[in-house]
Amino acid sequence: MNQRLFLPVVFALAPVAAATGQEIVVGRLHYDGGGDWYANPSSLPNLIEAINERTAIHVFPRERVVRLTDPELWDVPFLHMTGHGNISFTENEARILRRYLEGGGFLHADDNYGMDESFRRELARVFPDRALVEVPVDHPVYHVIYDLPTGLPKVHEHDGEPAAGLGIFIGDRLVVYYSYQSDIGDGWEDADVHDDPNDLRETALQMGVNLFVYAVTAAR
Repeated sequence: MNQRLFLPVVFALAPVAAATGQEIVVGRLHYDGGGDWYANPSSLPNLIEAINERTAIHVFPRERVVRLTDPELWDVPFLHMTGHGNISFTENEARILRRYLEGGGFLHADDNYGMDESFRRELARVFPDRALVEVPVDHPVYHVIYDLPTGLPKVHEHDGEPAAGLGIFIGDRLVVYYSYQSDIGDGWEDADVHDDPNDLRETALQMGVNLFVYAVTAAR
């Protein structure tokens, strides 16, 4: 399979899927380095359910676990990664991730408390020429479906610092969204996992829906 040619074709279909009933697949990134890439097992199923209930976009009900070297990566327009520990990309994986994002893919990285240092290090290897910057609160990712005027919600305390929504842009397109000091994925989990208030879980799900809708409908 020629990934360089295949990728734009797949992602060009993403906005069409909303109108045609095709199912879009949400991916969970299986990375190396020792971090628990599998953390928050109920988060993505609950987010997918919310997307299917609240939007006209049809999402396959189960996430797909993918590595950066898997051919299936190129079928996944929205890629989520999380964890508490170390992340490590090979040189080839870093090149593939950059090509994936330049070709129309979207990465949501959620620091589950403990992956910040390694994520920033590895992202700088993927994009040595682009800075991780704050995503302004007037960006469409905070307003595309739900209006979140203060930006990324803070779900859990971490170090007590404000939640920070950071991103990598290619032109005007946000291609990486990094939720830091937020633990938004915990807010997507089943209610009895963390006993978070219902209104906080609802706000977290609204942010997740916005992230996904932006990822699959943003101008390519």
